[in-house]
Amino acid sequence: MQDGEYEEICSEEVDRICAALELLSESVSSETIKSLLDGCSNEIYYLVYEDDGMSEAA
Repeated sequence: MQDGEYEEICSEEVDRICAALELLSESVSSETIKSLLDGCSNEIYYLVYEDDGMSEAA
């Protein structure tokens, strides 16, 4: 993508990826890896849902 262009990301894809990361996290015994997976899931979640939470808080 070029500077200034935005990719549209659908909420269904974000929901699916977050669910997959949660399942993966449940299968891992390392707390460090779980923490990294949770961080990734949060970052992906906020790609779509961060604006929703901001406007509801206002």
